[in-house]
Amino acid sequence: MDLPLSRFQTISFDRKRKDICGGLPIPLLDPEVLKGDYFPSGFRLKLNTRKWRRPFAEVSRSLMEQLKPRPKPRPSPEVENVNVDAPTVQERYAVRRSSRSGLCCQIEKLVLCNKYQEALDLFDVLEGEQGCEIGSETYDALVNACIGLRSIRGVKRVFGRMIATGFRFDQYMRNRVLLMHVKCGMMLDARKLFDEMPDRNVVSWNTVIGGLVDSGEYMESFQLFLEMWHEFPEADSRLLAVMLRAAAGLGVILVGTQLHSVAVKMNLGRDIFVACALIDMYSKCGSIEDALCVFDEMPEKTTVGWNTIIAGYALHGFAEEALELYYEMQDSGVKMDHFTFSIIVRICTRLGSLEHARQAHAGLVRHGFGLDVVASMTLVDFYSKWGRVEDARHVFDRMPRKNVISWNALIGGYGNHGRGVEAVEVFNEMLRKGMSPNHVTFLAVLSACRYSGLSEFGWEIFESMTRDHKIKPRAMHYACMIELLGREGHLDEALGLIEDAPFEPTVNMWAALLTACRIHKDLELAKYAAEKLYGMEPEKLSNYVLLLNIYNSSGQLKEAAAVLQTLKRRGLRMLPVCTWIEIKKQPHVFLSGDKCHAQTEEIYAKLDSLMLEIATKHGYQPENHSLLPDVDEQEERMRLYHSEKLAIAFGLINTVHSTPLQLVQSHRMCGDCHKAVKLIAMVCRRVIVIRDGSRFHHFEDGKCSCGDYW
Repeated sequence: MDLPLSRFQTISFDRKRKDICGGLPIPLLDPEVLKGDYFPSGFRLKLNTRKWRRPFAEVSRSLMEQLKPRPKPRPSPEVENVNVDAPTVQERYAVRRSSRSGLCCQIEKLVLCNKYQEALDLFDVLEGEQGCEIGSETYDALVNACIGLRSIRGVKRVFGRMIATGFRFDQYMRNRVLLMHVKCGMMLDARKLFDEMPDRNVVSWNTVIGGLVDSGEYMESFQLFLEMWHEFPEADSRLLAVMLRAAAGLGVILVGTQLHSVAVKMNLGRDIFVACALIDMYSKCGSIEDALCVFDEMPEKTTVGWNTIIAGYALHGFAEEALELYYEMQDSGVKMDHFTFSIIVRICTRLGSLEHARQAHAGLVRHGFGLDVVASMTLVDFYSKWGRVEDARHVFDRMPRKNVISWNALIGGYGNHGRGVEAVEVFNEMLRKGMSPNHVTFLAVLSACRYSGLSEFGWEIFESMTRDHKIKPRAMHYACMIELLGREGHLDEALGLIEDAPFEPTVNMWAALLTACRIHKDLELAKYAAEKLYGMEPEKLSNYVLLLNIYNSSGQLKEAAAVLQTLKRRGLRMLPVCTWIEIKKQPHVFLSGDKCHAQTEEIYAKLDSLMLEIATKHGYQPENHSLLPDVDEQEERMRLYHSEKLAIAFGLINTVHSTPLQLVQSHRMCGDCHKAVKLIAMVCRRVIVIRDGSRFHHFEDGKCSCGDYW
């Protein structure tokens, strides 16, 4: 029995049954969902301040009451089988005969060969000719040129010429002009054209609704979608996919599930476009289980479908599961594209998985995407972050086109690993090539200066932001300069920079000062900075622990005990730390004093021999105090067997001599481990890269890239 849409039931997904339970859709945008605090506050602000032509409550009621599938109206006998949008053959022949000048033919040929700029340049010449009538074929080609170049100036010239010469628009050309405005981002003009159109067909509605979604106007797109439903009550798969993107943009899963219901009712639930949009919507709205259910129900799993579900898992932090899906995709025989490999490299960047990233890089080259700009940028970012700066530079140099993102990644890579001079050189090379830096560029190069202690370079670049590039420094730029001052021991100057900032000091600025106080053991200023941090982030554990470590390192046990009492009073608890390392594509996690690993005896024996060697040969002695930021009381008793030391010993046992070790930590390294790892890297002649809770540490030849400041 066919029920009206307003009485459709809620659908739900059963992962085991792999079918849609309930079987019937539900009404779009139930008003109850729209009450209260369901939407984020920022969304409510935008909704309240914008002057909508129709109230949102009316929109929601319309979705419930008016979005009912109706039979298409049958055309009258006298107009049946007549294409009302297309002009007659006689009309097209008359236009063609009157407008086929040599310049018009040349413009059409240039556009056909994708030479859009040359076509618009030739249009300049054509505009200067007197009495030359331009036909719809030439205007159609010029529309393609404007879209290809995203040229707002071209849009205004072409459309202005059409209006000035009294061009007679048919439905097809009206839609083309509308599309030209939408694709070039001129949504205000596009909406005006749409409202003034004497006749609007499905193409007209789809064009303007898609443009609104692309520009982030999700509520307005739903408003138009409702208005369209009055004229054309059966949406096609592409429009439903667009509206699912709008639902994902709103972040309201109920809106998406109701659109899903409409798709099921119209037998479009398994359409490729709709299915991929559903996977993306459910992923972005936080229901990865429903996304996987839709993916499993796809009759044909396409490349886009695989990419979308893999990206959804990565978005929610399920990196290992995303990699498993990637290998399933390989086994399925589906063709991979450059987006597939780019997603995998980003996942590897999060995991610090060199082996998986190398395989993805090899796949890129093998499938012919070795020079793809997007994929190359992700590789530069990965290699830069994980100590393979030479590999990053090799990929960067081979990129056919370099944008600001790729330059930023390379600069940041040099800076992260203590190669500040080279980072500044790349920055200067970027300027010589005529590339305009942005806020991220300056953050990368200033971070490189602070990591390497390049004070003169740092101040010159900081001052050039406003002077030469008209970019106002933000809080993160000020935090870099505060750390640069603190690194040199100029704590009063750092405090003065905070107080003189043209905005309210941020957490990062005070945290940079507190770190400097910890290094230089300035207790009074540390208390002042810590109080500021407490007021801004009273529940953040690391703020308390950093001050606790300052008291511990200076022997002020009474004050340290007071901080511990504050932690207990606020209900904050210091957690055990962990370190993980990947060997042969398998992650291994270690806790301090961990004895659960299958190679425990071998690991402890290796670590004991290492500690003995660095003690006898290089005079290593364990420190008497701990500087750990997020640890429990047992850490002090396990100083010799901290998690990073165990992970390094395990890596040395299970890798060949020339293999660098890469570790990830949940906490900032303590001073004792930092000193020990420098010596271990020297005696073992290994490169050891550790990403801790503060920054990257690149250990090599008894030195660390952080310069002992972290």
